[in-house]
Amino acid sequence: MDISMMSLLTLLPMVAILNLITNQSHFLMTLLSLEGITLSLVLFVPISLSLINISNPMVSVILLTFGACEASIGLSLLVLMSRSYGTDMLSSLTVNKC
Repeated sequence: MDISMMSLLTLLPMVAILNLITNQSHFLMTLLSLEGITLSLVLFVPISLSLINISNPMVSVILLTFGACEASIGLSLLVLMSRSYGTDMLSSLTVNKC
């Protein structure tokens, strides 16, 4: 594998984590950042394991399973939040309603 490809795969989770930290206004943007982290790890972990001569195809299946579970839970929370509050703004969760 090319060094530039490996550095790109190393950079993808970091960019997704930076996006998660900076874009915390909408719940949907937070979920998309988490999906970016999951998908970059699905690419990064098996390739990095193959570089050290450990080939385990089940790692990709496990990561994809966790990604699908995370996406379904996040989508159900987004629907619940938009039905309850009428918006997906995270700032609406911290407002005290007296």
